[in-house]
Amino acid sequence: METMETNSVSKVSEADGRRADVIVEAAGRLFFAPGFTRVSMDDLARELGMSKKTIYRHFPDKRSLLAAVLDRQFAAVERTLVAAAQDTQGQPFGARVQRFLIAAGSELGRIGAAQLAAGRGDAVLRQYVEQRVDAVVYRRLDELFRDGHRQGLLAAPPELLSEITRGALERLLTSQLPRELDRTAADLLRASVDTVLYGAIRPAHPGIDDEQLEAVIPTARDEEQEVGP
Repeated sequence: METMETNSVSKVSEADGRRADVIVEAAGRLFFAPGFTRVSMDDLARELGMSKKTIYRHFPDKRSLLAAVLDRQFAAVERTLVAAAQDTQGQPFGARVQRFLIAAGSELGRIGAAQLAAGRGDAVLRQYVEQRVDAVVYRRLDELFRDGHRQGLLAAPPELLSEITRGALERLLTSQLPRELDRTAADLLRASVDTVLYGAIRPAHPGIDDEQLEAVIPTARDEEQEVGP
């Protein structure tokens, strides 16, 4: 008798789990297409062909449902970034950084993370998105730059490179520049990474080395000495 009851409970749980997955999938389609501030739970119920009471049995409010949708979205982002890191093992450091950031930019653009964090939706969800982006993307980015620094591959502090690259990533995802230049955000992110890692200034004379270039470009300390008393 106990085994039959256990099996019955297990089947109910599986059915509830499948129904919750269906709700989350439909909510993702609706909320992230036109913007979830304009989609109501009534809209979702009509899309699913089920009552709001059934939806609320699985998710007590819209915020908890959106959190479940975001969890699924960021799980997909994380899988993509892990795959990018695995695919570039053993490759040059610059290639690893490029592949990671292009994957991150494409995935964050796909789910609209920048727009969500910038003010779309309520404050609690915005904070949640920021935390998930930090945990899934930026902590991995920080570790990647620290790894490059440990290997002696970076002249600049890894913290500075992380900050610059974060800013470029977030800006490109919300900027009109990709459209104006007829490029994708991922294309421009690739160019930004090249600029950060390798510099945008080409030597005026072929064959000039790094030491000569550093001698031509004054440091902040040099400039202070020149304008000081």
